[in-house]
Parts: sequence; C-alpha cells; structure tokens
Amino acid sequence: MTEPRCPICKRPADPVMKPFCSKRCADVDLQRWFTGAYAIPGVEAEEDRSGDPSDDG
Repeated sequence: MTEPRCPICKRPADPVMKPFCSKRCADVDLQRWFTGAYAIPGVEAEEDRSGDPSDDG
C-alpha cells in the first residue's frame, strides 16, 4: 500500500492533519473552497411555473 500524499503539495500526509501534511496546506485548501476555485457541479433547478407554493388555495 502506498503512503497517503497531501493533495496540495504531494508531501507525505501527517496523520494528525490527514489528508494534508500541515495546517498551511489545509488552509490553502479551505481558501480554495471559499474563493470558488473548487466547485461541485450540479444541475440548475427548474423554476416552479405554477405560482407561489405558499398560495395553496
């Protein structure tokens, strides 16, 4: 089995900071999520054309 590597810098991962090697790499990853560098693809929701959902009648 291969040694786990940090996804940011590819150095060996620290068991305490897993999957990262250091707090710095963990912070770099978090910043990428905050700035939108990472994104989970999704499908745009279709707008409800039947009217206001709170207006049941």
